[in-house]
Amino acid sequence: MEANEVLIEAFGRVAEHVQGVLAGIDEAWLTRTPVTGVNPIGWLVWHIARGQDIQVAMLVDGEQEWVDGNWAPRFGLEPDPWNMGYGHTPEQGASVRPESVQVLLDYYDAVWARTRTVLEGVRAVDLDRVVDENWDPPVTMGVRLVSIVDDDVQHAGQAWYLRGLFERSA
Repeated sequence: MEANEVLIEAFGRVAEHVQGVLAGIDEAWLTRTPVTGVNPIGWLVWHIARGQDIQVAMLVDGEQEWVDGNWAPRFGLEPDPWNMGYGHTPEQGASVRPESVQVLLDYYDAVWARTRTVLEGVRAVDLDRVVDENWDPPVTMGVRLVSIVDDDVQHAGQAWYLRGLFERSA
């Protein structure tokens, strides 16, 4: 198995989590929280997509799906290309209001399709390319990709947990 195939498999599992957690979900649960200050499922899936979108675009000096498409209004947001939820206050988190489950799926699917295309072209040597010198040691493409998928899996697990909690309390 080539290095890029391992990455495609890892990111593909994120896609499976996103599709699974949203399959047949009650749309009210997209913005529901068990207690104030907890990020809801809609925010978590949006954040997974936004983080992947921004960071993969930066790796290839490309444009974000968020910018290329007209996604922001469909989430109740301004089209800020750097808003991915990092550091959101509870109020900012609550402002992420996807218009439907389908818009979450469509945005994530657009991001995943571009991520997959990028990964299909990655060679082992590319993974050693330094992409961020603001860290010690500097961050390589390989480390950044692992960081993205790690963050995505953590947030997918949180979304699954919330779904299970809501299903049991329904």
